[in-house]
Amino acid sequence: MKLEAIVISVNYGDFLSNTLPYNKHLFDKIVVVTDTTDEHTKKICEFWNVQCVQTDDFYLDDPKIANKSRGINVGLQHLSKDGWIVQLDADIWLPTLTREILEKYPLDNKSIYGIDRLMCNSYNDWYNFLHRNPKPIHEGWIYLHTDIFHIGTRIVQYHSDGYMPIGFFQLWNPKGSGVYNYPTEKSGYDRTDVVHLKQWKREHRKFIPDLLCVHLASEDHKMGQNWFGRNTQSFGPNPEKISILKKIDNFYRMVIFLLKEKYVFKELMEKIKVQFSLIFK
Repeated sequence: MKLEAIVISVNYGDFLSNTLPYNKHLFDKIVVVTDTTDEHTKKICEFWNVQCVQTDDFYLDDPKIANKSRGINVGLQHLSKDGWIVQLDADIWLPTLTREILEKYPLDNKSIYGIDRLMCNSYNDWYNFLHRNPKPIHEGWIYLHTDIFHIGTRIVQYHSDGYMPIGFFQLWNPKGSGVYNYPTEKSGYDRTDVVHLKQWKREHRKFIPDLLCVHLASEDHKMGQNWFGRNTQSFGPNPEKISILKKIDNFYRMVIFLLKEKYVFKELMEKIKVQFSLIFK
């Protein structure tokens, strides 16, 4: 099985430094993509001898809001695309048995796959998981421990489109599916992954129950909290908070983007509520 990965890490070097050392050995090749100002991510990649591609293609559609899909496509140009590809977020940690499990799993090369995630919402919890009270996710060849952290929400349109393997982990085979690039018509960090997965019909969007990942967060997770710029504090033993001015700038960018995208009013208000609460946290 040939397995390659692409990771987008714009201003996520603090998370990447905690995930890349564990994830890199699971893949035949892993490419990290960030913008041209992100020196932290670049240094992390240099330290772990992982290819880092810096590009400003993120901002071709909007100079203030990164289009994640354009960064993914830049990264895809550096992969062979003749096997399986994982589109993986920088704050995702994969268990050590990930590759072995995927190699034994009956994958259909015409389908796209997703997995569940365990939500780790602080650096202290992460440190305890690894060092003070380590507990394997897979144990004894039959146990999958789902109680280490709480399981994140699974996206399922149960009245229509069914299961959606969203962008923190998307596994697909370009040759088998005919999908070689990410669609770029949606900007930001949300929705691009949904547009991508909908290139597969419902029967070809599949869930792998044998595998769990850990989703790292520096504070309690809220849906969409970093979709329009980093609002959460840094991930580490001495976290730095994002300034109020930066949060206000992210809020402004988010409102302009949502109005441009013509969100329905209820959805627009929900997203504004989340972002506004982050400013005064």
